[in-house]
Amino acid sequence: MQEITLLSRSPELVYGLSGEIDSQNADEFYGEVMTEYKKQPQDLVFDCAKLAFIDSTTLGTFVRILKKVQEDGRHMKLKNLQPRLKKLFVICALDTIMEIEG
Repeated sequence: MQEITLLSRSPELVYGLSGEIDSQNADEFYGEVMTEYKKQPQDLVFDCAKLAFIDSTTLGTFVRILKKVQEDGRHMKLKNLQPRLKKLFVICALDTIMEIEG
């Protein structure tokens, strides 16, 4: 089960992520983020402190979001990733294309 909470709209969109995001709900995750983002494109921040699990589909979803944000001249950042989840981004070299904090 996933939970996506919009924590702030200004000066950037900040989402708190918790639970699990995987192939079963990655499209829903993408849709929720993009719906709000399209209303007023701005930088995106994902607070992943309570995110317990992701899979390869989720990694691809983050890349899809990043591409859209970059097309608009915006930035995306992930912060507070659990060490084991951060390791997935590093193994896939995604830490070289997206900002990962903490």
